[in-house]
Amino acid sequence: MDTRTLYRRWLFDAWSGDYGVLDEILAPGFVGHWPGMDVHGPDGAAEQIRRSHEYFSGIETTLDVGPLADGDLVAARWTFHGTYQGGIPGATAAPGTRIAFAGHDLFRAEDGRFAEYWPVSDALGMMQALGAV
Repeated sequence: MDTRTLYRRWLFDAWSGDYGVLDEILAPGFVGHWPGMDVHGPDGAAEQIRRSHEYFSGIETTLDVGPLADGDLVAARWTFHGTYQGGIPGATAAPGTRIAFAGHDLFRAEDGRFAEYWPVSDALGMMQALGAV
């Protein structure tokens, strides 16, 4: 599977709640470098995505640019859309508030699966939309 296809499965399948796809697209030794923490393996990535689903329902992502591939690297820009469910410390937005924020992904593939991940998202914009900043 080429990296562009891997990426689309990540963005549209895994983030829609199909966590089983992670075993197919992520290497067993996968490391995701989220801000402030590293996430290991497909199970760790699934847990990270599940946490987002605890705070937001109706999650939809749009692919704004890419995926752009160069050898074993793939990059893309996306926009996250979701309905806030409550629970984020400091947020004053009412549950039911619909928000959107953008981000970028960079993946490194190895042996036909993603081995490493660096997400960059507009966390400040998300927190402003939630009234936490």
